[in-house]
Amino acid sequence: MIYLLRHGETIWNTLGRFQGQKDSPLTERGILQAEQMAKLLKKEITDSERSFQLHVSPLGRTQETAARIERVLPLAARPESRLMEVTVGSWDGMTKFEIDNEFPGMLGGSEAFDWYFKSPDGESFDAACARAKDWIVGIHGPTVAISHGLFGRLVRGVYAGLSKQEMLELPVPQDGFYRLCNGEFSLVSGSADMISDVVA
Repeated sequence: MIYLLRHGETIWNTLGRFQGQKDSPLTERGILQAEQMAKLLKKEITDSERSFQLHVSPLGRTQETAARIERVLPLAARPESRLMEVTVGSWDGMTKFEIDNEFPGMLGGSEAFDWYFKSPDGESFDAACARAKDWIVGIHGPTVAISHGLFGRLVRGVYAGLSKQEMLELPVPQDGFYRLCNGEFSLVSGSADMISDVVA
């Protein structure tokens, strides 16, 4: 059993910046989202199931989210570099508009969900999927993981055997999380209207 969370909303999420492996702090809304996920997670994990490990991307926004989870659940977080967001290299921290201006033509032919892998010095789709698979096969026992928008898509996609297109079009809510079990995943949410599909 894996519970896969995305960090709460950040300042750069609100500005449309792809954070990659750079960082920006959670917004007030992001803090509330992290606290909501902590409450949802506590309902999912009963007292008899407190053997869960907590794997957290070492980036600041996931660490901030983890701190809110740990206030509610007595899980000891450990940094897990394989859960870091996909990097788009020199495009990390930029908006698509800025990329198009500074790297003219590089986004040509890209779609809404695949432009991340057009970066000349970023992580490739195959390399990111290999990283996701490596983390998944190393899981031993029930685990809570806190990762990112794009990488969370790849983790779910690799886990469920989805195609590249199917993976990249998966939703990336910040006020709910996913339960991964028996080769499938399902959303756990306490909100009728899911929040922001802005990636990263």
